[in-house]
Amino acid sequence: MTRMVKVHRVPMRHPADMAGIEALFAARAVDPAHIVAILGKTEGNGCVNDFTRAYAVSALATMLAAHLGTTPAVVAERVAMVMSGGTEGGLAPHFILFSVTETDAAPTGALAIGTAFTPEFRPEELGRMAQVEATAAAVRAAMADAGIADVADVHYVQVKCPLLTSERIAEAEARGATVATHDTYRSMGLSRGASALGVALALGEVAAEKLSDAVIGEDFRLWSGVASASAGVELTRNEVVVLGNSKAWAGGLRIAHDVMQDGIDLPAVQRALAAAGLQAPGQLTETQRGRLAALLAKAEPSSSGRIRGNRHIMNDDSDINATRHARALVGGVAAAATGRTDLFISGGAEHQGPDGGGPVAVIVES
Repeated sequence: MTRMVKVHRVPMRHPADMAGIEALFAARAVDPAHIVAILGKTEGNGCVNDFTRAYAVSALATMLAAHLGTTPAVVAERVAMVMSGGTEGGLAPHFILFSVTETDAAPTGALAIGTAFTPEFRPEELGRMAQVEATAAAVRAAMADAGIADVADVHYVQVKCPLLTSERIAEAEARGATVATHDTYRSMGLSRGASALGVALALGEVAAEKLSDAVIGEDFRLWSGVASASAGVELTRNEVVVLGNSKAWAGGLRIAHDVMQDGIDLPAVQRALAAAGLQAPGQLTETQRGRLAALLAKAEPSSSGRIRGNRHIMNDDSDINATRHARALVGGVAAAATGRTDLFISGGAEHQGPDGGGPVAVIVES
């Protein structure tokens, strides 16, 4: 028997809207027992207090537990549920379901998926080498789970990572420990950055001797071209999803990626689409849009305050967080390329692509 991935993109009316997923179960299009990962774009602010992520995870775990005859805690242990807050601009809230089945069909070099989880982190480990090394180990485990031996076959690694809250900081300091930062918002970037560098370490994109606590969130010359890390308050471990192509997997889905050099790098999006079999001089046609199973990208305002020489104000806006601006910008570029708005655009790209840019991956039905 050969493994095969199925991908379903489901719109949501609110973070706890399970109706679309329930409809897939009722139609027998998806077996809940076969789900290994769920990614979601929820409509919160994407910052420290964005509880739409936790709300969605809770609803998903409760719903799946009812179908599987188990508890939400057991579901959370076996299914990677990665919610990314923020659907600014025209981005549409949605879930992406990944399920794995077995088939008699011959392997086709198709999309492969593997998942793994780190141990629970103590607050003082976030944004530091302990998180880097644990993430690297989880990436290697997820690659093994996916049956991917060659790092060149890995095209996207999604990590959901924790952040620091005032309560978590106080708990650590009560034990005499020190944390990487007392700024809870900055802790999101440090956690994402450490997670991304863990991906880079596992895939050989950055050498181990170049890594230390001091470079995390500081030396942005070090980055991964396939990492996507999203921080949230709803967990205390890293959840890792590795996506790539494998000669051992069957099906018609394939994944490809590229790296955006800045927030308006439309050619990078088009190169990724073309590499996966969707080549178009402009926006995808209606038929091509139907073959696009998912687009996943990172968004980050450049620290220079400029895009191709022109000044931007994303880092200076005291009303709207810079990552929210960036999601809207990259979401618009990706939507223009694809003709779709149900796109997984995640903000905060520390060590994920070059400064101001980020990885973009597409999953396409052949």
